[in-house]
Amino acid sequence: MTKSDGKVYLQGHIAVPLDRLDEVRRALPTHIALTRAEEGCIAFEVSEDDAHPGRFNVSEVFSNRAALDAHQNRTRNSDWFRITQGIPREYSVTSD
Repeated sequence: MTKSDGKVYLQGHIAVPLDRLDEVRRALPTHIALTRAEEGCIAFEVSEDDAHPGRFNVSEVFSNRAALDAHQNRTRNSDWFRITQGIPREYSVTSD
């Protein structure tokens, strides 16, 4: 994928404490479906890391920064935000 078309890319992971894994796993399919339905979402993948228990790798592509910002604003008012509040996240965001 080239980064010459104005897209915004987010790569990283969340480190879910083992005692919160079940709740996060239950909430994840809805979070993925809602995000993929957002205007400007090109790709949104979240997968558990087999080598690191509790780590969920995240890869996102949005059409532009406004679409990513809209996604982040939506999630602040979601069950996903409530369920994952306080869970460490490590991301990098790049754009064209």
